This record gives sequence, C-alpha cells and structure tokens, in this order.
Amino acid sequence: MALLTHLLACAFGMGSWVAINGLWVELPLLVRVLPEQWDLPSYITIIIQMANVGPLFVTLMYRFRPGLLKEVIVIYVVVSVGVVASLLLAFLWNYTSAIAGKTYSTAFLILTFFLALVDCTSSVTFLPFMMQLQPQYLTTFFIGEGFSGLIPALIALGQGAGISICTNITREVNVTIGNETMETTISEMVTDYLPANFSTLVFFLLMTVMMLACLLAFFFLARQPKVWELSQQHLFPSNIILSSFEQISDEGAGLHQSRGCPCPKNAKGPGDIPEEKVYSLAKLTFIYLLIAWVSALTNGVLPSVQSYSCLPYGNTAYHLATTLSSMANPLACMVSMILPGRSLALLGTLTMAGTGFGAYNMAVAVMSPCPILQQSQWGDVTIVLSWVLFTGTLSYVKVMAGVILRSRSHSALVWYGAAEQLGSLLGALVMFPLVNVYDFFTSADYCSLQCPA
Repeated sequence: MALLTHLLACAFGMGSWVAINGLWVELPLLVRVLPEQWDLPSYITIIIQMANVGPLFVTLMYRFRPGLLKEVIVIYVVVSVGVVASLLLAFLWNYTSAIAGKTYSTAFLILTFFLALVDCTSSVTFLPFMMQLQPQYLTTFFIGEGFSGLIPALIALGQGAGISICTNITREVNVTIGNETMETTISEMVTDYLPANFSTLVFFLLMTVMMLACLLAFFFLARQPKVWELSQQHLFPSNIILSSFEQISDEGAGLHQSRGCPCPKNAKGPGDIPEEKVYSLAKLTFIYLLIAWVSALTNGVLPSVQSYSCLPYGNTAYHLATTLSSMANPLACMVSMILPGRSLALLGTLTMAGTGFGAYNMAVAVMSPCPILQQSQWGDVTIVLSWVLFTGTLSYVKVMAGVILRSRSHSALVWYGAAEQLGSLLGALVMFPLVNVYDFFTSADYCSLQCPA
C-alpha cells in the first residue's frame, strides 16, 4: 500500500509542470511551422506570467476568505482543464488566424494560457493538498515534479526535436570587378535540421496521457486517510522528526500548530530522537527568501539563456545540458530522502554554490557566440557539468525548504507556492526585456561560427 501511494504521489507531482515543460522542449519543431517563429518563446514567457492570476487568486482567497475554496474541487478543476487543453492542443496547435493584417497561431497561444494557468496554480494547490498525506510522501511528490521536466525532455530527445547537422553547400554568385561581372562558386556550412521521428501530434497526445495519469493519481490520493496529527512522525528513514501539531483553528482551516512536544522535556522518543527545531520568524523569512531566489534562478533567469550558453559548444552539448539537468532535478529529490539536511546554514551554502554555477552559465551566455573554451572539449564538459550542478543543488534546496515548511502548517505550504511563483515571475520579468527587447544576448549558429582561435 505504501509503495502504491508513493507511485500515486509521484504521478500527481509529475502533472504539476509537465504541460509547459513539454512546450519548451518541443519549441525547435514548433518554431519551424508557427508564424511567430523564434519570437514564440517570448510569447510563451508573457503568457505564463499572465497565467499567474491563477495562483494570485487562490492565495488571496486563502488569506481573506479561508475555507471558501474547497481544495480538492479546485485541483479536480485545474487538472481536468489541463487534460482538455492538452488534448485540444494536439489537434489545433498549428491553427492560425489573421489579426490586424498579421498571422498568429491563435489556438496555440490561447491553449498555452490555459496550460500555464494549470501549472502556475498547481504551485499553490498541489503542495498544500500533500499536507493531508503522511509526511514521507512529500519528497516523492517533489521527485514527480522533477520528472515533469525530465520525461518531456526524454520524449523530445527520442523524437529528435531540434537535432541538426552541419551541411556543406555550394552556390553560384555574381562578382563584379571593375566593369566586369563574373560568376564564381562559393561553399559554406549551414545548419540542416533532421526530420522528427514522430509528429508533434503524437508528442502532445503523450503529454495528454501524462496529465490524465495525474488526474487519476489525484482521484486515488484524495481517498487516502487524512493525516492531521503528525506528532513524532518520521519524514525520512533517519532520526529527523517534524514539529508536532494538532488539529485546532488555523485561518479557518481547522488547524493549529503545537510548537514542541507535548511530552516532558526529559522524555525521549523512539530511538532517543532529539527535540525538533522551532523556527523563528526571521528564519522563516530566510526560508521564503531562499525559495523565491532559487525559483527566480531556476524558473525565470537561467532558462531564458540556456540556448545562448550551450549552443556555442554545439548541438550535442546543448542537448546533454538540457537532458542531464532535467535528470538532476529528480535525482536531487532522491538524495534528499537518503541524506536530508534541515540546517539553514547548509541550505544557504548550497544556494550560494548553485548561484555560482548559475553565474558561470550566465557569463558564458553573455559571451555568446564566442565564449571561453569554445574550441576545446573542456568547454563542452564544463558547461554541461555546470548546468547539472546548478539544477541539482538548487533542486535540493527547494525540496528541503518544502520539508521544513511541511512540518509547520497547511498555510505554510500555500505561501511556499506563492513565494515560488513570485520568484519565477520576477526572474522572467527581469530577463524578458534583456533577451527580447534590448537583444543583450547573441545567438550562435555552431555550423557558421567564426571565432578567433
């Protein structure tokens, strides 16, 4: 039964961001068909930020009208919208219409908004729902959330999305020298994209199946016994326990946190477990700031420049960086189950380390199309490793921050989701004008690069 619940929690978490992650990895194929072409990423970015009205509405309702929104009903509606939107996208993604004399992929953009609404709202609904289950299932949920990026990336890799080769072509041009015009033949290397192994229709149908799996997983999880009294519950197979709390009033949700163990101070729990920590307001503020900062980097700032930092080293480096960094996310969640660390000093140190890796990735993106070590194999290895370590360290921080807040209350996880979305929003708003308005970054065509040796 426990194994089945872990699988359900993983499938439930997988549906949190699978739709939008699927759009990003399918972009190399979409931009060759849709009229927006390579302006499409900027449209998607703006649409995702517009969809933050969903988590904003839910958070405000939790704050000012607690108890009015039924969490289970909201999740059913949100995930059902995701299933329907994914299915419609599979058949309507290339439908276009003319607006003010220009052609737009209206169906794709409208359905993208609904998918983004689903994924953004999941940040403030899925996590609080996990409060109803045993605490060990929260980490499994985060593993599933990591799979929401990994599985679409692997499917896109098998599809061959964006795989290209360098082809040498020759063409004739007219050259004028003085009063004489003559024909000459020149050769150049160009990027030639290989045909996909299966269509975009099949890809979006697979995303629909994953959203449907999320809906079915939630259907069974919602029927699990609710756990509101967590005194002396083990979150991991270790000697780390959660702060106990019991069922009393908490913002109308019927919860109240009991800070500390109700037993005498000299009493020992199972296996002589030490007393758990009680986090002060300053420490909780620090945790929420970490969540916002990490989310800004992982969801807003660095994804905007991943192609600029990786493509100068070639297509192989780019695909390895995107795929392996997607694998680093669920792997970090698994590590947190084996080696949990609730020390704020450790989380702060890991955040600084992850920020350092992100700073290197950003510096390489700024130097595109001719970054350091561009003509060396060490450059390929370094950029891939940097992206993997960036994603892995910061994913670990997010999971452990969620574990700490899980031990406090239902509303603590609601504000976790709000901080996550706020950080992602700020990161995207900072990067959008730099990338799309001021053209601060220069894209690289690996086949036609002319960098100094």
